[in-house]
Amino acid sequence: MKSVSTGKAPAAAGPYSQAIVCGDFVYVSGQIAADPETGIVSGDITEQARRALENLRNIIEESGSSMKKVLKVTVYLSSLSDFPAVNKVYAEFFSEPYPARSCVAVSGIPKGSGLEIDAVARLRRYCITDLVSISFPTTASLTKRL
Repeated sequence: MKSVSTGKAPAAAGPYSQAIVCGDFVYVSGQIAADPETGIVSGDITEQARRALENLRNIIEESGSSMKKVLKVTVYLSSLSDFPAVNKVYAEFFSEPYPARSCVAVSGIPKGSGLEIDAVARLRRYCITDLVSISFPTTASLTKRL
């Protein structure tokens, strides 16, 4: 198990890591819309979503992974009425096949942020299921070549 830390995202505000790499996966702690340099949360929900996703991306990239390798995302919103605006920004950071996602409303998020986003990503280039589609020569075809 290895801790991941970058100055391109807000420092952990308590006894936790920005992310942990364990095996072939990186588990990223929830990221709010705080500026990495000042720690200040500002802007409307669209700007906050963009900042939180930039923080998430910076940590994921520091771990050696990428947004294309994100498997699961959880979005915590202080108001579900913000879902359409957040969803629009979210689509700028992810492409098909989109990661699995949950979105829930919560009663409070640190520093008055309107959202918090965490993620799980893989480190390897391929999932084991990706290998299923690779065709290998059969014993019969190898024998014919001899």
